Amino acid sequence: MIRKLAAALAAISVAACTAQVAPPASVQPRGPVEVQILAFNDFHGNLQLPDPVEVAEPDGTKHKITTGGVAHLAALLTGLRAGHANTITLSAGDTIGASPLISAYYLDEPTIDAMNLLGLEFNSVGNHEFDRGSDELKRMQLGGCAKFTRRVPCAVEPFGGARFRYLAANVVQADGSTIFPSTGLKTFQTTNGPITIGFIGMTLKGTEHLVTPSGVKGLTFEDEAATANALVPQLKAQGADTIVLLIHQGGKTKQFTTGNGCDGLSGDIVPILKRLDPAIATVISGHTHWAYVCRNTPGIADGRLLTSAGKYAYFVTDLRLDFDPASHRLVDQSARNVTVGNGENGEDAAEKSLVDRYAAAIAPIASRVVGHLTSPATRDIQDGESAATDLIADSMLAATRAPENGGAQIALVNGTGVRVDLPGGDVRYDAAFAMMPFGNNLVVMTLTGAQLKAALEQQYAQTRTGFTRSAVLASSTGFNYAVDMAKPKGDRVWDMRLNGKPIDPAAPYRVSVNNYLASGGDQLSAFTAGTDITDKGIIDLDALVAWIAPGRTPPTPDRIRIKN
Repeated sequence: MIRKLAAALAAISVAACTAQVAPPASVQPRGPVEVQILAFNDFHGNLQLPDPVEVAEPDGTKHKITTGGVAHLAALLTGLRAGHANTITLSAGDTIGASPLISAYYLDEPTIDAMNLLGLEFNSVGNHEFDRGSDELKRMQLGGCAKFTRRVPCAVEPFGGARFRYLAANVVQADGSTIFPSTGLKTFQTTNGPITIGFIGMTLKGTEHLVTPSGVKGLTFEDEAATANALVPQLKAQGADTIVLLIHQGGKTKQFTTGNGCDGLSGDIVPILKRLDPAIATVISGHTHWAYVCRNTPGIADGRLLTSAGKYAYFVTDLRLDFDPASHRLVDQSARNVTVGNGENGEDAAEKSLVDRYAAAIAPIASRVVGHLTSPATRDIQDGESAATDLIADSMLAATRAPENGGAQIALVNGTGVRVDLPGGDVRYDAAFAMMPFGNNLVVMTLTGAQLKAALEQQYAQTRTGFTRSAVLASSTGFNYAVDMAKPKGDRVWDMRLNGKPIDPAAPYRVSVNNYLASGGDQLSAFTAGTDITDKGIIDLDALVAWIAPGRTPPTPDRIRIKN
């Protein structure tokens, strides 16, 4: 018994010694914690598959791809999220506005519903979010059927509003508050503890010049960089481990591609980036409709990641932010633009059902033949005078020439508002709507010849990023003028004539414009000096439809003589 006990104690002693001398188990280093951000911008209500888009390859060759549509977009997002516990979906503005008929006719309610279905969480406002005024935009957030436009809300089904949150850091109301929250926070519960990302959302400070001024009356659009920088301490105090800026402003590369490069990026976003607080490490941009990824690009995105997904859900940007598991400090980030495609990833059933409901509702309206053209009325891609602009100007004059409608002698239309060509032959309502999607009222005002010249001079004094020429103020038949761009600003317009007679600087003239211009849109403040204003509620699209109803030949664009 004693010998057995001794042997047992000896075995225990040996085991203990062995345990004491065995090397400790190695501690495996923990890898970074990844957060996925899925982003798009400038969706513009493109619920259905948009027209094919031409893209350039690195070798310069070009080809068209068919991509987009919200059912395909939602399906791709679902696929990209698979396997990612920490993910969020964002939009950098212009989700609504300047939309196809299927969305715009119903006040973009179906687009808001579609964004709810695909899981959008934050949406920075863009300029087109304000197309129908701030009250209607607030309805987009809150829901309901209050009527702020000429169109009937809730025409197909009840509208519950956005389940995502609009952000508008630089859109300030008269009382000093922002129209929507400036920031948002998202905390991801990881195995290494919570990681929090702060988001700042805003539109470009020039928004007031891109929408009907009366619709944003009382709002101030403040400087982008200064606004964002001022919010950094607040977000840090709220526990943000990094900060992402959602900004509806952007740039362009040398060619339109699928968006995974940064070759020669230029534009208004670049000086903004250079002024941003270093704490804002990620910038998701929009507005220019260009796709790009700039990662630590010298002179552009130094120390930052800058992205844009183009427009119309052609692409989605898949961003990956890597955080140190212990300190939760952002240590790396990357991004790629993924082509949405034309069904390669399937279709989301709920989105398809939504689109089908609204497609059925709009079909009889869209397919109605409203007129005939003997040839196409094409637009100019530089927003210059064209058969399209002159056709529209003539329709405006015809609609407002009668004394009871304002007694117009001249009609002017901004080339920037003409969106697409109008096909020859029978013209359907949806084609006319695509050319003029904004639904502006026609306003007739009295301007002296000198005031008329001042408005024209303002148009030709502007320099536009990404364009080689000024946009025109195209005129109705009978009114002609010349422009010499070599002369100093303010002295470029000359030889203004109405029915062959020189315009008298002191004489009054009745001029028809859309309400966007009448209230100073496109930075043409000279129109706000107009007097004896008549607004009979005639919508520009209705005027065009009435004009082409009996059949028309598009005018030859020869009313403006421009010397460069």
